[in-house]
Amino acid sequence: MKRGIVLGLLLMAGTLSTSLVALQQPAAPRVVEVDKLKDNLYVMRGGGGNSAVFITATGVVVVDTKNPGWGQPLLDKIKTVTDKPVTMIINTHTHGDHVSGNVEFPASVEVVTHENTKANMEVMRAVTGIAPAAGPPVNIFKNNNGRGLPKRTFTDKLTLGNGNDRIDLYYFGRGHTNGDAWVVFPALRVMHAGDIFSGKNLPLLDANNGGSGSEIGNTLAKAAAGAGNIESVITGHSTVMTLADLREYAEFNREFLSAMQDAKKAGRTVQDVASSWKMPAKYAGYAAPDPVRLRSNVQVVFDEIR
Repeated sequence: MKRGIVLGLLLMAGTLSTSLVALQQPAAPRVVEVDKLKDNLYVMRGGGGNSAVFITATGVVVVDTKNPGWGQPLLDKIKTVTDKPVTMIINTHTHGDHVSGNVEFPASVEVVTHENTKANMEVMRAVTGIAPAAGPPVNIFKNNNGRGLPKRTFTDKLTLGNGNDRIDLYYFGRGHTNGDAWVVFPALRVMHAGDIFSGKNLPLLDANNGGSGSEIGNTLAKAAAGAGNIESVITGHSTVMTLADLREYAEFNREFLSAMQDAKKAGRTVQDVASSWKMPAKYAGYAAPDPVRLRSNVQVVFDEIR
C-alpha cells in the first residue's frame, strides 16, 4: 500500500514538473521570411497570408498584414530591407490572416480596401468552410477601437501614385469573398491576387462574406484578361505564379462549377458529391482537396444554383 502511494506521488510530481516546464517554455518565435522579387518589391511569408512590400519614393506600401500578433514582426522585417516608413496598407480581403496585423501599425498609416471589404471588416463574420473556434468570432478592430480599419475604399478601379510608384487596384467580381481586390504594380508587371488565388487548390468559398462558387471562375478569367501586362502573380498562400497559372485556375473553377451543376441536375446530394469528387487528372500538381473545404464548397455551389 505504502509503495503504491509513493509511486502515485512520484507520478503526480513528474506530471506537475512536466506541466511547469511546458508553461515556462518561451513562445515559438514569429519568423517572417523574405523573398525579393524586384529591387523595390518583396514577398514576406509566414504568420498568415503572403504580404507584399512595395518601396516607393516616399514610403512603403504593404499588401496584407497577417494574423493577430504578426503585425510587429512584419514591421520589424520590413526595416531590414528599407529605412522608409510604412505609409499605406492595402488589404486584399477581410479574413483575419490578412488584416489583423493592421492594428499593430502606426495609426497614421492609410488603409485602403474595396468598399465591400471595409463593410466586412467592420463586422468580422465567421468564415464559411472553416470550423469556428469556441465562442463568437473575435472582432480585432472593435477590440482596438476601430484602429486599422480602412478609411479609403474603391468600387471598380483605383489608381494610387504615378510613374514607377503607381499601383492599380481592381475589382473584377465575387469569388473568395465579395470584396477581393487585385493589386497591380504596373511598372514591375506584378499582381497580388490575395486568396481568390491562394494557390493551386480548391478555393475557400466564403459565402458568409459574399464569396461565390458560381462566379469565381469568371472573376478569375476577368482578372487574367483585364489587369494589364502582367508577368507574375503573388498568390495568397503559395509561391509566385504566372499569368498562365491564373488562366488555368480560372478554367479549373469553371469546370468545378459545371460538375456541380451536372450533379445537382442529376439529383445527387451534397454528401454524395463531396464523398466522390476527385481532382481531375489534368490538374496535376494541384493539392488534394481537404474534405471539409470540399463539402463546404459543394454546399455553397448547390445553394447558388437553383
